[in-house]
Amino acid sequence: MARKELIEPCAELSLRRQCELVGIARSGFYYEPLPETAENLALMRRLDELHLARPVYGSRRLRALLQREGLAVNRKRVVRLLRLMGVEAVYPKRSLSQPGAGHRIYPYLLEGLDISGPDQVWCSDITYVPMACGFMYLVAVMDWWSRYVLAWELSNSLDSEFCIRAWTRALGSGRCPLISNTDQGCQFTSEAYLEAVESAGVDVSMDGRGRWIDNRFIERLWRSVKQEDIYVQDYADGLSAQRGLGRWFGEYNTERPHQALGYATPGEVYHAPESYGAKPAAWGWR
Repeated sequence: MARKELIEPCAELSLRRQCELVGIARSGFYYEPLPETAENLALMRRLDELHLARPVYGSRRLRALLQREGLAVNRKRVVRLLRLMGVEAVYPKRSLSQPGAGHRIYPYLLEGLDISGPDQVWCSDITYVPMACGFMYLVAVMDWWSRYVLAWELSNSLDSEFCIRAWTRALGSGRCPLISNTDQGCQFTSEAYLEAVESAGVDVSMDGRGRWIDNRFIERLWRSVKQEDIYVQDYADGLSAQRGLGRWFGEYNTERPHQALGYATPGEVYHAPESYGAKPAAWGWR
């Protein structure tokens, strides 16, 4: 709900007092955010392509690549756009700070684990989606063993709500994993998201900070969906992206042969695990 909607109905109080009560300045009440320029949107799309190809490159190297392409851009601008996109370079980082109050971090539970069937581990992640007239964010829930995408959601903001919706939709299939693995992003460490996972009786696992390889299968999913659909289609708006991605994920699950699965589809492996060497008894498979 917009701030103005929260404030305007309270005719008994002055505007100054209303702003004080909701914790904003009067100037903030009148402020109308401006959309990113077409130039910045083009830069963000190119940054997304470069990050997908070279995930270890930080803002300095990305700026250098852009400048070699003839784009006049400084590092400060690159840093701001990467932050807006929710993108950061993948590399080991020093532990210089501790999580804030209420910010729970869970250990990585998949190290050395023999994942031998479906619904043992589901993984989730968020990626940036460039469009012709803006951008959105995409979250997916995927079965680790079969690469089957159980649910996905689009959002125009990086909040935890659309991640919770995707998780709830995945559980709506009637199946449930033993472990949920995510990165340490604020969406997945929020109390609301953790409650949604743990209330289903699922153990929480989190990647090491900056270690994309801990959630590598869904990172490969992002590469596929962007190179095969998002960059090709160049969706004009959220509605067309919703329709197009729905079509792509449907084909990915049921029609697209997967090399790592012996050229079976994720849907075949997920729904008929006994035909592909699954060993559910070892895990007490649900």
